[in-house]
Amino acid sequence: MGRFFNMDSPLFSFLNRVADLIILNLLTLVCCIPIFTVGAAMTGLNYVCLKMVRNEEGYIVRGFFKSFKQNFKQATVIWLLILLVIGVLAGDIFILGYSTVVFPTWIKVALLAVGLIVLVGIMHVFPVLARFDNTIRNTFRNSLYMGILTLPKTILMVVIWILPVVITALSFQAFPFVFLLGISGPAFLCALLYNKTFKRFEPEEEEVAGDYEWTIAVEDEGEEGTKAEKAGR
Repeated sequence: MGRFFNMDSPLFSFLNRVADLIILNLLTLVCCIPIFTVGAAMTGLNYVCLKMVRNEEGYIVRGFFKSFKQNFKQATVIWLLILLVIGVLAGDIFILGYSTVVFPTWIKVALLAVGLIVLVGIMHVFPVLARFDNTIRNTFRNSLYMGILTLPKTILMVVIWILPVVITALSFQAFPFVFLLGISGPAFLCALLYNKTFKRFEPEEEEVAGDYEWTIAVEDEGEEGTKAEKAGR
C-alpha cells in the first residue's frame, strides 16, 4: 500500500503528467486569445509535448515561452497562411453549396481533394516548426511529406484533434474536462505518434538537453543549418 502512494509510483507519475498537461493547456488557451498568436502558442505546445514524450521536460512554462518567443515570427506567418487557405476553401464550399449555378462534379471532387491535402499537410506543421530549423516553405513541405509518409498515423492525429469537439457536442457536461485538457491532451497523444517519425530525421547521436539547450536537427538534406537554442533565449 505504501508503494502505491509513493511519489515515484505510477499513480503519482500519472497525476503529475496530468497536472503538467492542465497547466500547458491553460497556458496555450491564454496565449491563443489574441488569435494571431495561435501559431506561436501551438508551436510552444508541441515543443513541450515532444519533450514530455521523450522524458526531457524541464520547466513547463519556461520551455513553452522559449519556443513561443524563438519561433514567433515564422509561426505567425504560417498561421496566417493557414487561415488564408482555410478561408478560401470555406468560401469555395459556401459558393458551391448555396450558388444557383450548377457546378461540374469534378470541381467538387477537386475541392475535396485539395481540402484533404491541406489537412494532411498542416497536421505536422507546428510540431515540425518546434523541432526543426527550416524556412517557412520547407516547413510546409516537410510537414506534408511526413503527413503522407505516415498517413495512417496522420489520420489518427486528425481523429484525436476532432475528438474533444465531438465529446463536447455530445455531452456538454464534459466541457470542464475538455477545457482543462482539450488542447494539450491531443497534442501529447499526437507527439506519441510522430515522435518516432521525427527521430528518423534527427542525428543518430544527440545529447539530451534541458529547456535552455535543445539542438534542432539538420533537415532537408543539409539545405538548412542547425539551430542551437542558447541559454536565455
